[in-house]
Amino acid sequence: MLTDKLILTSHSFAFFYFASEKTGSWTFLSSFNFGAAANSGKMWRFFLKRPELIVTRDTSAAVSRRTDQPMPGTLSQRDCKMAVELDVFVGNTTIMDEEVYQLWLDGYTVNDAVKVRMAGGVLDECEANQDVLLSDTMDQYRTFQMCERLLQSPAKLANQLLFQIPPHRQTMLIERYYAFDDAFVREVLGKKLSKGTKKDLDDIGAKTGVTLKSCRRQFDNFKRVFKVVEELKGPLVENIRQHFLLSDKLARDYAAIVFFANNRFETGKKKLQFLTFQDFAFCAGQLINNWTVGAVDNMVEDMDVDLDKEFLQELKELKVLITDKDLLDQHKSLVCTALRGKTKAFAEMEANFKNLSRGLVNIATKLTNTKDVRDFFIDLVEKFIEPCRSDRWTSADVKLYLTHYTNSAHILDSFKHQAVWDRYMGVIKSCIFKMYHD
Repeated sequence: MLTDKLILTSHSFAFFYFASEKTGSWTFLSSFNFGAAANSGKMWRFFLKRPELIVTRDTSAAVSRRTDQPMPGTLSQRDCKMAVELDVFVGNTTIMDEEVYQLWLDGYTVNDAVKVRMAGGVLDECEANQDVLLSDTMDQYRTFQMCERLLQSPAKLANQLLFQIPPHRQTMLIERYYAFDDAFVREVLGKKLSKGTKKDLDDIGAKTGVTLKSCRRQFDNFKRVFKVVEELKGPLVENIRQHFLLSDKLARDYAAIVFFANNRFETGKKKLQFLTFQDFAFCAGQLINNWTVGAVDNMVEDMDVDLDKEFLQELKELKVLITDKDLLDQHKSLVCTALRGKTKAFAEMEANFKNLSRGLVNIATKLTNTKDVRDFFIDLVEKFIEPCRSDRWTSADVKLYLTHYTNSAHILDSFKHQAVWDRYMGVIKSCIFKMYHD
């Protein structure tokens, strides 16, 4: 069906054509030069007193008029009034408002987004009315919805021709689309990314204050990334970064989500609620870099997703530190000698040494069992963090104790498992330092 108005824009110029019902052809009417008055990043709409025209101002860039551009007539801005809609708009750069994009990502309806924009004073800034703002918001939402299928496969965004989007803007669109709310991810971390979990999104949204639409987008992103990278060889973070074009920080966060979903670590217990997503993400990075198969061979399958079973089996050898009474006493003596006079908590450290040592070593020796792997963070809290907090250890006390506890094992003549011990305690120390909140 032939529409009766067409607008072609080129940076700061708009050219107007009118459809003749008799001939079915387009007739050039006039053009409008916005020139240096262009205000980058904003689009204004004017409706001329002449009813057959609609003027659209696209100010994504302002350039001087080329001498070969036809200018049969110039219309002044005062001859215009605001318009609500247009029939056809053809341009070069796709207009995307970052504020509206964020509202769309957050799951706001068009009407709610309009209210938010009005509250932010956009009408005063643009000298527009509510109808224009509604039309603009709807137009933006339609654009985002059409782009969504490309955002789900980010590599396609750079190669498509439908939307003319500058590279820096593509980066912004992808990064924000895959961004997530810490409160939301904290609720699903470690759970299976299945339909069963997805059915709980209503409750999770109500608990976290995240809209259901946004919850679904974030959950689907987690699931999509998991499916793509779970069978790939090579470093997990790098695979995510290359396939989804994410920043290093966001790729590492997604690696943590994938790692927790694969190993089903328990994170939802009440005694773990004080831990944030970033606490867990840091620990995931330590586990990935030190306890997976990829920490030894970076080209094996699933290398950053599965824990190194051979290493977990070797951890059983550490039990000698608590089953051999002479070795336990010698270890205690070395640690206490190093700590004496360096902390106010020395008495508690000396009194609780054997219990704390048994707790840490027992965690190591049980990691061959799937259930104990899932309870890894609960065990760290129950067997080490809670006892230390009850004795009012500071973070500095914890760091001091674990440093000497780890190093003193190297002096034990009859202890022959130094490499396994260092690989184990390196991660344990880092995780406890991060998880221990004064």
